[in-house]
Amino acid sequence: MSTAPVWSVDPRTGKPREEVASEATEHEVDEAVRAAWAARGALADRGVRAALLRTAAELLDGAAEHVVEAADAETALGPVRLTGELARTTAQLRAFADVVDEGAFLDVRIDHADPGRTPPWPDLRRMKVPLGVVAVYSASNFPLAFSVPGGDTASALAAGCPVVVKAHPAHPATSELCASLLRRAALRVGLPQDVVTLVHGFDAGVALVRHPLVSAAGFTGSVRGGRALFDAAAARPVPIPFHGELGSLNPVVVTRAAAEERGEEIGAGLGASMTLGVGQFCTKPGFALVPAGAAGDALVKALTAVVSDSEAGVMLDHRMRDAFVAGVAERAALDGVESPVTPGAGGEHTVSAGFLTVEASALASSGPHDLLLEECFGPVTVVARYEHPSEIGAVLSRLPGNLTATLQLSAGEAAGSEDGAAALLLAELTALAGRVLVDGWPTGVAVAPAQHHGGPYPATTSTSTSVGATAVERWLRPVTYQNTPEALLPEELREGGAVAVPRRVDGRWEFPGTPLPDARK
Repeated sequence: MSTAPVWSVDPRTGKPREEVASEATEHEVDEAVRAAWAARGALADRGVRAALLRTAAELLDGAAEHVVEAADAETALGPVRLTGELARTTAQLRAFADVVDEGAFLDVRIDHADPGRTPPWPDLRRMKVPLGVVAVYSASNFPLAFSVPGGDTASALAAGCPVVVKAHPAHPATSELCASLLRRAALRVGLPQDVVTLVHGFDAGVALVRHPLVSAAGFTGSVRGGRALFDAAAARPVPIPFHGELGSLNPVVVTRAAAEERGEEIGAGLGASMTLGVGQFCTKPGFALVPAGAAGDALVKALTAVVSDSEAGVMLDHRMRDAFVAGVAERAALDGVESPVTPGAGGEHTVSAGFLTVEASALASSGPHDLLLEECFGPVTVVARYEHPSEIGAVLSRLPGNLTATLQLSAGEAAGSEDGAAALLLAELTALAGRVLVDGWPTGVAVAPAQHHGGPYPATTSTSTSVGATAVERWLRPVTYQNTPEALLPEELREGGAVAVPRRVDGRWEFPGTPLPDARK
């Protein structure tokens, strides 16, 4: 395994800034995983876990200036964007601390023994327990919220799982800084610092998912890289859950009535959403079905104005820039594809936003235009013009799974038209995505309890979410204790005292603060 140095690189110039670390050897990966495995018992106490998450948030907030500076130097995302991302990151940590305190995620269920049943019931007590060591693979486009201190790490720690993070090569110095703050937080609350460890290098990432003591993995990145790790996780002698976010087109459907009613507004909104952050959001709307004719022309005109006015931007690294330039050139060369605003290189280190148009009929059956139905990471979207509403369904039936799908409706359609067309379109989009929006734009993912950030493959490799309170469920498994002596049961399953967490007992819900008898029959 390689031990090459890991360099921090400035994406604005393409030049190395500093040597940060070395790529981990297989032996070093093994040491990191074994140290995390040895620390797992220390995370058993929910109170300590909640304290760890809140302390990590406090330390990150306290070092905000240094964290933002480091991240901006390696990603060129800018202080404003990164300050907001750091606030989201620390809010996630605190939100998961609240989840741990509440305890509902344990899904406690108790059925007391009932010898009168046929067949008789024994005493059964069920709750969820942590899987073990979790491998987290950092994302390129979110150096904080989806990387070392991000949602995968926060939710895994909330579940009681120690974490080994594989740093993304686009921001190694930021990763080292954040890892040091999380490890300091662990020590401050009396935990071993190895509840969070960090490794660098491509080979280290492969060794990590194959390590026998790693029990699950979380990944955010490309289809190619994620699928390789997913296959490796499934091919192990003991396969493990692999929760990967791989890629998403995030389709938008604009009805003819919506385009006629507010085409300029929709076109401007699409332009703002697909250029946000130089088009480097996983929820960027990369494909839009728009009516042909005058109704759609106003939309395309407004889209043209917004995209033309956007400034050339720096992508996260030169590898991504080169892939974007090559990807849009290949798509623009297809027969029947036009470029009202040509996307591509904006300069030696930048890219210019643009969009492509094509007739929707070209996408209704398999062919070379299938490339337009694949994500192109960066500031570009594809506008497919349809003549008849039947073409919408024909194209949607050929789309892969997505994180989001958006439906733009007229006021009358939103109120519920008699023909039910809007409801049918919504149902078609629901089959394609984990989050369905009406009259909005998908960029921006609220960190809320009801959020779902996932979707059918290749958006994700599982049915779970990486954002929101239920993300903790990825790192847990249920266990039922049968006829187990009181003294040996986890605290949350015991009788007497007061209810520690919400739980369902003999078919009825009980909540904290409810007094309990010392024994039950």
